[in-house]
Amino acid sequence: MTNDYPSYLLEKAVEAFNSLPGIGRRTALRLALHMLRQPNDDVARFCDSISQFREEVKHCSVCHNISDNEVCDICSNPHRDKATICVVQNVQDVIAIENTHQYNGLYHVLGGIISPMDGIGPSDLTIEELVERVASGEVKEVIMALSSTTDGETTRFFISRKLEPYNVTITTIASGISVGEELEYTDEITLGRSIVNRVKI
Repeated sequence: MTNDYPSYLLEKAVEAFNSLPGIGRRTALRLALHMLRQPNDDVARFCDSISQFREEVKHCSVCHNISDNEVCDICSNPHRDKATICVVQNVQDVIAIENTHQYNGLYHVLGGIISPMDGIGPSDLTIEELVERVASGEVKEVIMALSSTTDGETTRFFISRKLEPYNVTITTIASGISVGEELEYTDEITLGRSIVNRVKI
């Protein structure tokens, strides 16, 4: 701890907010002071919601998206196209694609991408679970909605090879997503068009 703040407790709060991704120290200070001005009940509800989320949220046993239940609302929805699976890196990508309202199939969340530099290999992801879903025979198309980075391309190639023995069409989202760009930061119109205009690998 430093002596930049008049209160040790304030500094602890700033450090807590500062530990969040994308939150610098100035923003962390504003958030901490904002919380200080709020009624105790509001702060308690805020803290309780974070604590409950951390303790009770689940990962869908089918697609590995986050869920309140054992199977998420998307997988359990009878109106979704169960013959199509969109493979994404993380939960944020599911949210981004859902916000386009251009896709009605299911998802599979890998939990990351293959990245040798970061020590992440195929066994660290849910690739085998994806293969099992495809092997069931119900899936007709697998859409690779991964970022156009080197690691994203490596992951796409690895999964495509794993799915070769099965009679399934493998497509990728169309051009329009810049190389190296993350899906969650892509505008909804561009992302929606890239899903609709996907191309066969």
